[in-house]
Amino acid sequence: MAERMGFFTDTSVCIGCKACEVACKEWNDVPDDGFLFRATSYDNTGGLGADTWRHVAFVEQFTRQGDSWLMASDVCKHCTHAACLDVCPTGALFRTEFDTVVVQPDVCNGCGYCVPACPYGVIDRRRDDGRAWKCTMCYDRLRGGLEPACAKACPTDSIQFGPLEELRARAGERLDTLHGAGVAEARLYGESPADGVGGDGAFFLLLDEPEVYGLPPDPVVTTRDLPRMWAFAGTAALSMAAAVALSFARRA
Repeated sequence: MAERMGFFTDTSVCIGCKACEVACKEWNDVPDDGFLFRATSYDNTGGLGADTWRHVAFVEQFTRQGDSWLMASDVCKHCTHAACLDVCPTGALFRTEFDTVVVQPDVCNGCGYCVPACPYGVIDRRRDDGRAWKCTMCYDRLRGGLEPACAKACPTDSIQFGPLEELRARAGERLDTLHGAGVAEARLYGESPADGVGGDGAFFLLLDEPEVYGLPPDPVVTTRDLPRMWAFAGTAALSMAAAVALSFARRA
């Protein structure tokens, strides 16, 4: 397997230009989401889904100093422990040589098991065909030695792409810089292998609590209890079989 690749999104330098959204849609031929802006935001996409693989959030904050905005480009996290992959019954979801998680649309049967399995609410089914879709981290571009379209298009390097370990080191340095500059609220999200999903292949530097950006504070892989549940079910089945056998033996 090749070196694990990932995204580091530094929201402190995001300007909300949506170049990443446009580049993603153009390269991957993702349908548009409509062009109606929500009353409380400059956001016409609303959130990640089958037709939005990169979503730029606009979070307006009201302070004593006046209104301010937080902006962040969200994406599939390409989890180390990916529940969507665990529950897929057809093998449509697979882990690539870059340790990313990709859906094969020609194999997906539209069962939808992956949708509730995702702890981030990323993956979804497309209305017109029922199949599941999400960010592929531009798998076709990676195989050709190119960076993903969103990172290529980002004018401020808010979206950074590269070997995951290098990105984690770079993010730590950036966090130290911001803290040194007095930005005490800056924090990393999704970079730790010790978190509930084993660390994300796409992680973030945030300037507020995760919930402010619509992210779960403590995501946990939804299939973490499956091995224990299967072991319990197996034990129960064996006990039942033994009881039935014993019943027949007594009758003989």
